[in-house]
Amino acid sequence: DMVRAGLVTNFQLLLSYRSGKLTPSQVAKNIIAMLEDCDKSTPPLRAIVQWDQEQIMLMAEASTTRYRNKCTLSCLDGIPVCLKEEFKVVPYHHRVGTVYLGTQPETEDATVAKKLREAGAIIIGVSNMHELGTGTTGCNPNRYHKIPRNPYNPNHFTGGSSSGSAAAVAAGLCPVAIGTDGGGSVRIPASFCGVVGLKGTFGRISGHGCLPLSYSTVSVGPICTSVADAAIVYSILAEPDPLYPYGLKQPKATLSDMCAPDLKGLKLGVDWTFFKACDAEVLSACEKAVKHLQSLGASVVEVSLPEVEESRVAHVICILSEMRDFLQPDFNKHFHEMNLETRASLALASQFTALDYIKANRQRTRTMRFLQEIFSSVNCILTPAIPCTAPRIHESDLVTGRSDMSFTVRSMRFMQLGNFTGIPGLVVPIGYSTAGLPISLQVMAKWWDEAALLRIGLKLEQFRDQTKKPSIYYDILA
Repeated sequence: DMVRAGLVTNFQLLLSYRSGKLTPSQVAKNIIAMLEDCDKSTPPLRAIVQWDQEQIMLMAEASTTRYRNKCTLSCLDGIPVCLKEEFKVVPYHHRVGTVYLGTQPETEDATVAKKLREAGAIIIGVSNMHELGTGTTGCNPNRYHKIPRNPYNPNHFTGGSSSGSAAAVAAGLCPVAIGTDGGGSVRIPASFCGVVGLKGTFGRISGHGCLPLSYSTVSVGPICTSVADAAIVYSILAEPDPLYPYGLKQPKATLSDMCAPDLKGLKLGVDWTFFKACDAEVLSACEKAVKHLQSLGASVVEVSLPEVEESRVAHVICILSEMRDFLQPDFNKHFHEMNLETRASLALASQFTALDYIKANRQRTRTMRFLQEIFSSVNCILTPAIPCTAPRIHESDLVTGRSDMSFTVRSMRFMQLGNFTGIPGLVVPIGYSTAGLPISLQVMAKWWDEAALLRIGLKLEQFRDQTKKPSIYYDILA
């Protein structure tokens, strides 16, 4: 079934490595040739914005030796990965989508980069992102970044802010990428690019070494070609990190029942009024996907999510106030080096008061209590991932960037609940619009219950009857 999906998965790579059909070094050489090609193509893909041939080959050769000696480090040994530029990765520049940060090469890895290295993964570079993670299109016209292209249609955006991570996975450059999600920043690009995206529970995966833009809404998570791959990466990255206080008290990460043959006994919560607030094509695909889950024995329970609008406004107040606070020195010192859109977002953020922030956090307590109650009667909540498909890139976006508040607000509609309350969310591709752009469904579960998401996600993945190969696609097994 995974092989049918067309996009290369970890599983296929591992089989090739274990059988000796391919070595990590051969795959790495392919990737280097492809990264050169990406930079030269018209328009350039701009998924990976910093990479180093020598670094890639060092990791690949070490992995090749381990396979030869049958002493591999984990299921990710020899697997190509990239990390969003928001993470510190030696020896790259920690620019976070800007032109003014990370003037010197990084000397210390973020915890997730360190863990991936220890697992034997091949870090192929750092991926493009929306400047300072402040938007959901991925449009970043500055000189170091440029605009990443959606592999399904290069005239469309990837979504953001983990734009390059999703583009790299969808284009086949690596089966695994790491992003961060403060307002849908893993799930939006994963959905627009037709790949799997997991936002862990708040604090589940360490954010140490990641620029702390918004400390109460941001979670780290993988973007992968398959749900099984997301589960593997999650199981390797999810654990307390002494350097990251928010995740210290977490329960053990398990994958229990993940491979159960059906979904019998699971209750899927749907608030239909909320669910239906999306484009007709998206709604029709998502409704069919829900029926598919029912056919596997799950029951759909109607739930009512109270105060949805209040929660959405409160989330915006929290994330923007925290970013504005953290970026105060940047806003004063580097204002003229920021993209226009970033300036506008931060200027808007400075209009919120301390009272707004306090009220927003009172709303958070209320919303978390409502969710606690809902999760006492259902295992998960289903929504479409995004109300629409990836938007078109206009000529002017390449030069001046793009600020479209109504799109930003709309794209985050189904995302904000997870960021605001800290519950985990998984997006899985379920089909395409008539224009051939990917459509995804989102599954959310209670705090620390990623295992339920992955179990449902595995079954959801089988719903898509055919997988369209993206128009930009590199086969690293070739």
